[in-house]
Amino acid sequence: MASKIEKRLRRAQRVRRRIAGLPAKRLCVHRTPRHIYAQIIDAGGARVLASASTLEVEVRKELKNGGNAAAARLIGKRIAEKAKSAGVTRVAFDRSGYKYHGRVKALADAAREHGLEF
Repeated sequence: MASKIEKRLRRAQRVRRRIAGLPAKRLCVHRTPRHIYAQIIDAGGARVLASASTLEVEVRKELKNGGNAAAARLIGKRIAEKAKSAGVTRVAFDRSGYKYHGRVKALADAAREHGLEF
């Protein structure tokens, strides 16, 4: 029987196979119980164009806890702003096998509100 992590990684590979066929850059999300991370990776997968996480000094000053939906909304806003400054407006959303729910959904909604299209 597959473990919870193996199931998530299998879902992640399925999503990445589909995204790999697209010419779009991808917004990749990773979450842990304490933090959430977001990166915009170019279409070839070789370079990170923008990144944001709850480990950044400016973010840590604003937040008490990095593992909740409020933190995810802030990271979504920051990644959208950084993407705009890097010249990226359209991305494919790579949720890394996590369910589109809770913190992952909050990050995606905030990124959409602040100008990213996916």
